[in-house]
Amino acid sequence: MKVMSFNTQHCLNYLTREIDYEVMAEAILAQSPDIVGLNEMRGDGEGSEWPNQTAKLSELTGMEHYCFAQAINEGGPYGNGFLSKIPILSAETILVPEPEGKKELRYEQRCLLKVRLENGVTVLVIHVGLSDPEKLKAVETIINNLPDERVVLMGDFNMEPDCPMLAPIRERLFDTAELFGEEKLSWPSVDPKVKIDYIFVGRDLLVESADIPPIVASDHRPYVAEIKA
Repeated sequence: MKVMSFNTQHCLNYLTREIDYEVMAEAILAQSPDIVGLNEMRGDGEGSEWPNQTAKLSELTGMEHYCFAQAINEGGPYGNGFLSKIPILSAETILVPEPEGKKELRYEQRCLLKVRLENGVTVLVIHVGLSDPEKLKAVETIINNLPDERVVLMGDFNMEPDCPMLAPIRERLFDTAELFGEEKLSWPSVDPKVKIDYIFVGRDLLVESADIPPIVASDHRPYVAEIKA
């Protein structure tokens, strides 16, 4: 099973600064994934000026199974998306709790998308907030929703690999980046400076390869991993 994590920045072409569904679909199709976790996707609904972007990419890629998880509603629903060649049994949107106490920064509501697939794999898609309190709440939410087996966790974590806040996840799951062989960075897509995108898997799944291909579509490069599931 080939897995892709891709922050599309609501399908904004990084070079032209225009909404470009075709270039996002081309970036996905170039890697031939079986499942794709998407961050920063717009949905349709009340007050939205946008189509369901996950549905649009489903149509363009031929990945017929899809779902969307709304985190906020600002100019319409906004959150995480998921594309799959494998039938989806269930999909759940889990809101990440806001940090308690003094709000020194403006917190943006985030969510965890939890998908169960027909092949028995559970997929978690997350886009973690920018501040440390938000990051701690996101990690806590992930840990509270991890199944005991056959799990894939992916998304934009807004944390670099040496961040200590990733420790609880690393204790439970395998970081597919260990198969890179050399340093690979994910943001920005042109001349990347940091790695903030991840694919983690349960230790009962065998990872055969992992890569961050040098694709410029959105502001993030996509991240792919081959998993024997």
